[in-house]
Amino acid sequence: MKKKRKRNTAVLAAVALIVAAVGLWWIYGVTRGYDGERAAWVMIPRGATESEVADSLRGSLGDRFGTKVASLLDGNAVRGAYRVEPGEQAWRVARKIGKGRQTPVRLTFNNLRTLDQLAGTIAGKMEFSAEGFLAAADSLGRARGLSAAALPALFVPDTYDAYWTDSPAKVVAMLDRYSRRFWNDRRLGKAEALGLSPVEVATLASIVEEESNSAEERPLIARLYLNRLKRGMPLQADPTVKFACGDFAARRVTAAMLGTTSPYNTYRVKGLPPGPIRIPSKQGIDAVLDAPSHDWLYMCAKADFSGRHAFAADFATHTRNAAAYRRALDSRGIK
Repeated sequence: MKKKRKRNTAVLAAVALIVAAVGLWWIYGVTRGYDGERAAWVMIPRGATESEVADSLRGSLGDRFGTKVASLLDGNAVRGAYRVEPGEQAWRVARKIGKGRQTPVRLTFNNLRTLDQLAGTIAGKMEFSAEGFLAAADSLGRARGLSAAALPALFVPDTYDAYWTDSPAKVVAMLDRYSRRFWNDRRLGKAEALGLSPVEVATLASIVEEESNSAEERPLIARLYLNRLKRGMPLQADPTVKFACGDFAARRVTAAMLGTTSPYNTYRVKGLPPGPIRIPSKQGIDAVLDAPSHDWLYMCAKADFSGRHAFAADFATHTRNAAAYRRALDSRGIK
């Protein structure tokens, strides 16, 4: 009898040890932190099955940690995007995903030329497609009575926060609210003093930014074009010709390019083109609004290939500057 009791006691002790070990293993798995060297993103798309969620967790967080989070979720994952920080505990990750506490996605864009590029950049961070963004942008433009060519003027480069599951319409509305705040009474007043609408200011700013990478030169170039507009002169801006030809990489604008029939060819069409030739920066817009007074009407790239320009108030001086630049191009074999 005593032997039997001892045997039962030993069995119970062994079971207790196993239960304790399992418990400790479970507690360790729940409380252990994510051991990635950097933060990871977990994306749970619309309609994802439990097995698809588990696969996503393992793919983002590793087999062991991802499996633990999946077991804690027990099929209760909520669609969204979730950032998991190094050291973040499994139970915290599971609770965040289970309650749908998404991490905002950072949308940053700058130095983009076309609306298609903007749509691709933003859609690359979101659940929706580039086509969805373009449709929402088009809807906003039509509501504002804007042409498709003017649409790039509605978006101001910056960094924005959105949720991965936000709709294209919601993101476009967010960008629109920012644009409205940017175009405050002070900027609207400056545009009115120049005789330009915000879209026209953005259009001119886009040309100025394509003309020069120099922050110092841009206000000077902006005033030069404003001077030409005031006198009824064609802008004769090379970047608009490159845009019309679809060739921004061209080192030299040829006679054939100058003959291109397009509303963007400011050698053939007076006034501003129908819309921006790139999405201008805030600094570019302010360069137009704050352009200092001067009497220059002509400019051409300097022959030293510094990226800066030689300015002139009369055509004779400009002709000499242009000849020097052409000789420099010829000397380098640039066609």
